[in-house]
Amino acid sequence: MSDQFFEIQRRKTRPVMVGKVKVGGDAPISIQSMTNTLTYEVDETLEQIKRLEDAGCEIIRVTVENPKSLKAVSKLKAKMRVPLVADIHFAYQLALDSIDEGADKIRINPGNIGGMDRLAQVVEKCKKFNVAMRVGVNSGSLEKDLLEKYGHPTPEAIVESAMRHIRFIESMGYHQMIISVKSSHVPTMIRSYRLLAEQCDYPFHVGVTEAGTKMQGITKSAAGIGAVLADGIGDTIRVSLTSDPVEEVKVATHLLRSMGFRKEGVEIVACPTCGRCHVDLEAMVDAVETATLTMKTNMRVAIMGCVVNGLGEGAEADVGLCAEKGHGVIFEKGEVKTRLKEEELVPNLIGEIKKRAAEIDKAAQKS
Repeated sequence: MSDQFFEIQRRKTRPVMVGKVKVGGDAPISIQSMTNTLTYEVDETLEQIKRLEDAGCEIIRVTVENPKSLKAVSKLKAKMRVPLVADIHFAYQLALDSIDEGADKIRINPGNIGGMDRLAQVVEKCKKFNVAMRVGVNSGSLEKDLLEKYGHPTPEAIVESAMRHIRFIESMGYHQMIISVKSSHVPTMIRSYRLLAEQCDYPFHVGVTEAGTKMQGITKSAAGIGAVLADGIGDTIRVSLTSDPVEEVKVATHLLRSMGFRKEGVEIVACPTCGRCHVDLEAMVDAVETATLTMKTNMRVAIMGCVVNGLGEGAEADVGLCAEKGHGVIFEKGEVKTRLKEEELVPNLIGEIKKRAAEIDKAAQKS
């Protein structure tokens, strides 16, 4: 794949370690998700964690809402390949105990933890055991004085709340923070991250909270996360969907690739189809995407539904296909390589992708 394209310059942030994963600094933007199983159902939760890991999730959060969930933390942690984040709301004692159970990071919302004295206890323990903390502020947990000051959860109110808690935590000599200022309202979310980026150098966890159903969630996340990433802001992301969390990882991976932050993996370029398309292009794209989802080789693959613009628009691709009803071609760098029957196109393209990937990997090893 060509490296001639414009690249977004990321905001400089201090690095924070979440287990063995570095967030911020010069580290790549990491992908997070969260299990939606009952945490204390250990086998079921581990099965979902494994699927998330296999899909490319790099940090996984689990709900710790009661003693039963707490007891599962160490069991889950022992069998995970990626860091575990304990998600805490209201019960600060569970945050303290999750550290004892081996959590790599504690996710809290200072606005609902029960006051600064309880927040201080969590900070002290995180500091003592060198555990990272995500300080999450959103429009639903703002302090009363800020709501009175601003009238409603404005970006300015959200950022003032975040900075209030950041300064308090800093005063205790603790700096292993990752900050999030999410909102379900995309313009508010975008503005909040932009404002906060001007006021601190901590790494940010970026997402649109309560994004909704799969279609709506993907759209809102692409708009919100994409806009923030385009500013170079963001060190770890989660795409929130009311769906299988594995889908969150897939969408996040595609989002990072489309923004140029992920170089590894197969990027598929496909035409939107029109009246000139006489094949089931969607099925072709789905088949190729499924076959290449876990590949790490940096490649661009084009799948085009007619010959009018197909070869020209796919010229930047390493390999691709251009389909007509009943037949089509496999091309490489815009040059026709093979003419085939329609039903032969996808299997042959997948074979060409794997062959080309092997060549690229071999060349990379020699260089």
